[in-house]
Amino acid sequence: MATYAAPLRDMRFVLHELLDSSALSGLPGYEQVNGELIDAVIEQAAALSQEVLFPLNLSGDAEGCTYENGVVRTPKGFKEAYQTMIEGGWTSLACDPAYGGQGMPMLVSTVFEEMVSSANLAFGMYPGLSHGAYRALHAHGTEAMKAEYLPKLVDGTWSGTMCLTEPQCGTDLGLIRTKAEPAGDGSYRISGTKIFISAGEHDLTENIVHLVLAKLPGAPAGTKGISLFLVPKFVPTAEGKPGPRNGVSCGSIEHKMGIKASATAVLNFDEAQGWLVGPENGGMRCMFTMMNAARLAVGMQGLGIAETAYQSAAAYAKDRRQGKSVARSDAKETKSTDATPATPNPADPIIVHPDVRRMLLESRSMTEAGRALSYWVGLELDRAEHHPDPAVRQEADDLVALLTPIVKAALSDLGSEAANNAVQVLGGHGYVHEWGVEQLVRDARIAQIYEGTNGIQALDLVGRKLGQDAGRLLRRFFHPVSAWLEAHAEDPELAPFAGPTAKAFGRLQQATLTVATRGMARPEEAAAAATDYLRLFALVAMAFMWCRMAEVAGGKLRAGANGEAPFYEAKLDVGRFFMARVLPRHSVHFQGIMAGGETLARMKAEAF
Repeated sequence: MATYAAPLRDMRFVLHELLDSSALSGLPGYEQVNGELIDAVIEQAAALSQEVLFPLNLSGDAEGCTYENGVVRTPKGFKEAYQTMIEGGWTSLACDPAYGGQGMPMLVSTVFEEMVSSANLAFGMYPGLSHGAYRALHAHGTEAMKAEYLPKLVDGTWSGTMCLTEPQCGTDLGLIRTKAEPAGDGSYRISGTKIFISAGEHDLTENIVHLVLAKLPGAPAGTKGISLFLVPKFVPTAEGKPGPRNGVSCGSIEHKMGIKASATAVLNFDEAQGWLVGPENGGMRCMFTMMNAARLAVGMQGLGIAETAYQSAAAYAKDRRQGKSVARSDAKETKSTDATPATPNPADPIIVHPDVRRMLLESRSMTEAGRALSYWVGLELDRAEHHPDPAVRQEADDLVALLTPIVKAALSDLGSEAANNAVQVLGGHGYVHEWGVEQLVRDARIAQIYEGTNGIQALDLVGRKLGQDAGRLLRRFFHPVSAWLEAHAEDPELAPFAGPTAKAFGRLQQATLTVATRGMARPEEAAAAATDYLRLFALVAMAFMWCRMAEVAGGKLRAGANGEAPFYEAKLDVGRFFMARVLPRHSVHFQGIMAGGETLARMKAEAF
């Protein structure tokens, strides 16, 4: 059966030993945050995830959401679980205390997102979209708008959505047709249809706050003419209660491959009352506040699925007996004695088989590296928003901007890979619904698609981030990697980590120069290399995380390990596997980049 227990020891290793979470207390607003508080929060989060959310994952998938006459009902147990989440204050975790939030760091929220995604990805969509709406309104809403809506989003009694996609356009939002007509009273009338709206309609909250992209009369063509509007399901009364039903309705919900317990709605806006968020024709900039947070959250979804997939496969592999280890010398039947009759040798647990170990270690090594990478981004988010020095804030923001498409794409790819590995380890049981592992494959798949497909993330990396301000963003990553490798080049204990990473990093530098040079002459060359470039970059970033983790683990072992030698020894073993068996994938991506785009472009479209 699918298995999940929050990997608290590994989380603490990354939070406290690798990233030194104590530095958070030096940021304004986080003075009271320390390791003890963080540990208490994540332990409670683990209990919620394991005891409340995870038991609903399989049943929620089997039941799914139901739609009847515009009304959407979530699966059995979801309303009670959501109420438990509200009562525990989890919807307010990383929100502004001025609006009822707890003011915890984004780093802690990142850990929480991983746990919820591991336990029940479909359930996590509801509070996850709300937090994205909260961030957009907090950054761009008027003071009156924030006072009216943010407390409700923070305490979870109202939820939020982001309404971008329309039937004729997905990524190319310049093609949207939804219109916003001024009503003469400071509000607007919104008309149009939005599709694929996660949590667009449900029965968990008393109101739903839609953030909708639309075009004003006479707006410029393309994305420069898009504005953002707040459109509540129920227009609030003067007392802040849900009032009359607005002109927004759910036309249907999608029947999907996965995350079936998450309602994905078609929303029809029929002269719905809405209010402008941010400046006219500035909707894309406002929405990117929400989208960037959502892309990082999608990376955590992939990481969460990968962790559950690994745990489920490892538990099965240690229990399931099939075949004998090729290393066993006693392959013959045991001899009988007076006390023991002759019996065949029992089969071994399948974890003894090399190919099973390969799959488990592939999943685990990338999951642990992905956790370190994503938590690093979470820490940099806090520095970008709270550090008193503007230069430090800029540096942190640059690194977050650079790594966001990498975290989203690489970790969502990892979720699918680890889930498929788990099905393979479980064999026939993995293919059967009741065992809960095939659901992970279906649930993981959407993360590679929504919030900008992984191909779009790759284009963002090479088209915007690579050359921005003469490579300023790249330097935020390249410089610390180069400095670490130079400082540890002669360390024999770290040679199994530093050596392979230096080689891969050198190829990343060479690929960066090649993509930039070719892209300036022919932009399609950069586009042709984009996916290979992102995957190469991701492997180097994960390798750098393993270098740093190996440095910490080795230091702990030399210091006596305080009774935890097995943990640190396993950490080094997993890291060595990554360096020897996963990092070499970078060569394939490097060769793909250097091959150029001709083989992609030369075949005529009609020949496909």
